[in-house]
Amino acid sequence: MARSALLNVMVQTAFKAGRSLSRDFGEVQNLQVSLKGPGDYVSQADKKAEALVQEELYRVRPTYGFLGEEGGEEKGTDGQHRWIVDPLDGTTNFLHGIPHFAVSIGLERQGEMVAGVVYNPVSDELYTAEKGNGAFLNDRRMRVAARRNLADCVIGTGVPHLGRGHHATYLEELGKVMREVSGIRRAGAAALDLAYVAAGRLDAFWEDGLSPWDMSAGIMLIREAGGFVSDKTGGSKMFESGSIVCGNERTHRLLLDLLG
Repeated sequence: MARSALLNVMVQTAFKAGRSLSRDFGEVQNLQVSLKGPGDYVSQADKKAEALVQEELYRVRPTYGFLGEEGGEEKGTDGQHRWIVDPLDGTTNFLHGIPHFAVSIGLERQGEMVAGVVYNPVSDELYTAEKGNGAFLNDRRMRVAARRNLADCVIGTGVPHLGRGHHATYLEELGKVMREVSGIRRAGAAALDLAYVAAGRLDAFWEDGLSPWDMSAGIMLIREAGGFVSDKTGGSKMFESGSIVCGNERTHRLLLDLLG
């Protein structure tokens, strides 16, 4: 597959951050046996990965803005472009030694996502997409799943945890969905969940309480894989609302109807 120079930079940056996280992940697994636990270490691993990503991206595009989970937002002099980065999506998995986490890098141009990279360093799976050029898992083209009946579908979701989200509302939604589908999965890393929808592994996905860095690259992957993405009202304010619903054209609509 042919990649633009800018996407190649994003990919190499994700690889570099992934190598750093992989080394730290080995240390976290060792720290599981300690009473204090690896929380402080994970926080440092997260910050180190974001600093690495920011340095690499600024090296090639120093005028672009930057929005990251750890460091917040920095306005760029460019005014048209913004990197949106989660250096460690799936922090809780990482913290507990669960090998399911990723580096997520999205590029926004004039308020629209135009490129995205999600990289799982444990499985060495690289998900990439550029506007108009399709979506790929490593070098294989991705398409969203074609299933049309919810009874045949496996749906991904994110469960609100302690201190976050409206638990009663979520349980009501979960009850509605689980009665209609083949199965529900909660893997603990939204960027990878969205990548799985793009790859056809999950038929659809919904979650509330997300931040732009959780969704930016995944939105691009799904759209370029032929999927549909919206907020829970069916609109395009995913970043503002923190909600996302996605799937193929039919499963996206059916899931929206269930959640409405």
